[in-house]
Amino acid sequence: MFHKTSFTTLVIGVFVVYVLHTCWVMFGIVYTKPCEDPKSDICISPYLTGKPHLQLSIYTAVRHNAEGGHTLILREEDFDVHSKFERLVNITLPKKTRKNGTLYAMVFIHQAGVSPWQDQRQVHQVTQLTTYMLPKPQEVSLITGEDEQKSKDQKKRETGPDRPMAHWRTKLTLNVVSEDFVFDRDALPADVRRYLRVFQNGKKMVYLPLLFVDELSNRVKDLMEINSSTIEVPLTITYDTISLGRLRFWIHMQDAIFSLQHFGFTEKDTDEIKAIFVDTNLYFLGLTFFVATFHLLFDFLAFKNDISFWKHKKSMVGMSSKAVLWRCFSTIVIFLYLWDEQTSLLVLLPAGVGSLIEVWKVKKAFKIQIVWKGVRPSFLFGKSDESERRTEEYDTLAMKYLSYLLYPLCIGGAVYALVYTKYKSWYSWLINSLVNGVYAFGFLFMLPQLFVNYKMKSVAHLPWKAFMYKAFNTFIDDVFAFIITMPTSHRLACFRDDVVFLIYLYQRWLYPVDKSRVNEYGVSYDEKTEKTEKPKGKSHKD
Repeated sequence: MFHKTSFTTLVIGVFVVYVLHTCWVMFGIVYTKPCEDPKSDICISPYLTGKPHLQLSIYTAVRHNAEGGHTLILREEDFDVHSKFERLVNITLPKKTRKNGTLYAMVFIHQAGVSPWQDQRQVHQVTQLTTYMLPKPQEVSLITGEDEQKSKDQKKRETGPDRPMAHWRTKLTLNVVSEDFVFDRDALPADVRRYLRVFQNGKKMVYLPLLFVDELSNRVKDLMEINSSTIEVPLTITYDTISLGRLRFWIHMQDAIFSLQHFGFTEKDTDEIKAIFVDTNLYFLGLTFFVATFHLLFDFLAFKNDISFWKHKKSMVGMSSKAVLWRCFSTIVIFLYLWDEQTSLLVLLPAGVGSLIEVWKVKKAFKIQIVWKGVRPSFLFGKSDESERRTEEYDTLAMKYLSYLLYPLCIGGAVYALVYTKYKSWYSWLINSLVNGVYAFGFLFMLPQLFVNYKMKSVAHLPWKAFMYKAFNTFIDDVFAFIITMPTSHRLACFRDDVVFLIYLYQRWLYPVDKSRVNEYGVSYDEKTEKTEKPKGKSHKD
């Protein structure tokens, strides 16, 4: 009566519901219901419609709520909210800040000619101009032993790796909502409410300018380390208008970043997330969301089918064991490289899980069994049959031909990096050399499987479902490589995996699966079909 629902169908259904729900939530963020009757008592009108004479004042202070001890760093007496500008100012750091302290910026929009501390109709925001990070390790030339230029004061101020140091944010980005939007008091968004300052003007309610400090624009690449000898630092103050929909979206994204930092993510961890929003157009960001969602779905389905395939794998006939071993090695190298570069946990954790899966696949491919003798493990390798030994011969022959090209390229790249590049340590040089070899020549290790397919005239033993989902993800990456500005060499590198996959598809067409052939489990496709088909008509006994 009821058909059995497959796990893949269930996952796709959940995925569709998730996409539709996300679209509805995004629409609720971007769209704000205006007040239908502007003359109604429930409407809140903008203060900027009266074109008041405003002034922008920015102060610095060592405490975020200081009414005294503040220093004026910028004053725009004829402040026009519709005109964007950029100012470069030099800030003299207080002694407390130079000693690994903090400094805040207090941004005021108030009536011109009136002190912001005495203006009842002023709006202000407080933001931190300093943040704390571990200092970047000094890089050393492994040949000469000479480190990068460093002052005597810096050499005296060597800190342990566990002590975060104050870093200066060289950019301060300000936004004001310039559109004359009339809010409905009964439908006021919760994210805007905390930025809204309202006063009564006769019978009307009026809200002051919506001032927003863009924290997402603060990137790690713009940080400057502060030490006791740092007396003066630059600060680029940028102002621009912003729409109400973009403001609400920015508020939600900024709150998400703060939540990640609250749960232990560092400034460097969240910097990669900031780059997605800051360096990307908002419409292109929406397209990126849909593409990334499909990318995640294909990743999951590829992962699911790959695990299912290898779980029931009992024979390595037609499979290149060298390619499996290489994928395991390259995945671990990339994971160690990400670990050494202190990459975001959002990238590091999936890479670690992928490394464990590849190790498990090597165990299955080489039929390794772990036997514990007390506390000391011993490893037993299973025996190969005649068909598997023939596959290994083809695989070894392919790797022999490949080594003539691969080894000189990898060794040459490592020597070049040793002579002309500086690294933190020998370990960093080794990992960087290996990962460069993986990224540059890793696709070559897909070729032995093509050679094995050619020799055996068969592709029936490959996990084609997982291959297809991985290919979809590769095509998505390639399209974005052309949309986003990238060097030509990188674009060509994105397409080389596709060329190999197209050869796989050609081999699948060239060597069609013989459904009457018995597979490694001793069952043919025709036998499976006969078992599942129901008998027609009446049965007769002989």
